[in-house]
Amino acid sequence: MAERRRSNRFDKVFPVYLSGELGMARGIARNISGGGMFVETAGAFPLGSRVVVTFTTAEGAAEIVARGEVRYQCALEFGGPQGGRGQLRGIGVRFLSFETSERTEHESAQAHVLH
Repeated sequence: MAERRRSNRFDKVFPVYLSGELGMARGIARNISGGGMFVETAGAFPLGSRVVVTFTTAEGAAEIVARGEVRYQCALEFGGPQGGRGQLRGIGVRFLSFETSERTEHESAQAHVLH
């Protein structure tokens, strides 16, 4: 089977915040490329809907905001330790645009308290 991906993947995980027409949710971004990513999340985001994904540094000093479109949804069930079962839900997001911001020291302190 031929590889359809146009961009290399970055094999790292990041906590993110998602917002869309049905509300907000936290997630774990995985399998990130220049064109999109997979976000593990319990939140429901309809296919084709627009989402805003916010990546924040651990210190809260800067953030990157990606605007995107939900391209697919998935739910996986898998075997866990001692015969238990695990579940994973998530969405595939195609990036449409990016924004970056540097926060002031005061804003960083507030963000750290709020998150």
